[in-house]
Amino acid sequence: MLDSLPDVNPLGAAVSDAGASEPATVRVRMELAYDGAAFNGWATQPGLPTVQGALEAALALLVRRPVRTVVAGRTDAGVHARGQVVHFDLTPGEWEALPRGQAIEPARALVRRVRGVLSRLEGAVFVHSAALAAPGFDARFSALWRRYSYRIADGPERWDPLTRATTLWHGQSLDADLMNAEAATVAGRHDFHSFCKPREGATTIRTLEEFRFARGEDGVLVAHLRADAFCHNMVRALVGAALMVGDGREPRGWLAGRLVEKVRDSKTRLAAPHPLVLEEVAYPGTAELAARAEQTRARRAAHDVDAR
Repeated sequence: MLDSLPDVNPLGAAVSDAGASEPATVRVRMELAYDGAAFNGWATQPGLPTVQGALEAALALLVRRPVRTVVAGRTDAGVHARGQVVHFDLTPGEWEALPRGQAIEPARALVRRVRGVLSRLEGAVFVHSAALAAPGFDARFSALWRRYSYRIADGPERWDPLTRATTLWHGQSLDADLMNAEAATVAGRHDFHSFCKPREGATTIRTLEEFRFARGEDGVLVAHLRADAFCHNMVRALVGAALMVGDGREPRGWLAGRLVEKVRDSKTRLAAPHPLVLEEVAYPGTAELAARAEQTRARRAAHDVDAR
């Protein structure tokens, strides 16, 4: 009912019926990268090292209270990120106190201090930037798409020990043209149940905007995948299926056939996690951030989408 909604004071702090004000907050947008080999994925898990756990511990140390982060794309154990985005909320007082008397901006102080705390992880997590977020920004719900890459060295002549931590060593040569033809058959909006680890009650419908393979100057084959959101294991399952066609274990049309079957079974093969990198998350212009977040929340509420 309308008369049950809180009043809003001129400073933007909500006022309850009892007259008590909730503290106003400012939203901070942070961009970071991490080596997933050091963690059991992004999301906090009791007793296990995670990226979220490390970042939130650093923030709590700085502001002397728990700080909850919201991430653009949750990565699984062993998966890396080069362009991850998070947001979190601080009080104006906490934000202004970050420089601790130094003549620098709070954003610069935050980056410097978080880097200092995370340095004990020896570079496993690196904060690139932080700033006050534009109105309506939500790291998860405002995102337009996420982009991943996956490196494959097919054949011993391409195996480089110096990049083995982020590259799949595949024993057989791969037909990149055939793999691209296969990838094209699953592009678009589909139910990717055969390529996902479904969560109870959640949809596996996604829009795969890009899925292609290209060789770099070093001969390494790199998969590029972009979608509005990815469900659990989706990228690794798609790459795994393409590998099976590319080296001849499965016939042409394998991916399209699996897509139609809409079943996750023993035929679903996951490519190893260590070559997978979250490269980039895209957002609309400032004026569209709030509307995008509202639209995404409404769609996910209707379909219960578990975005990654």
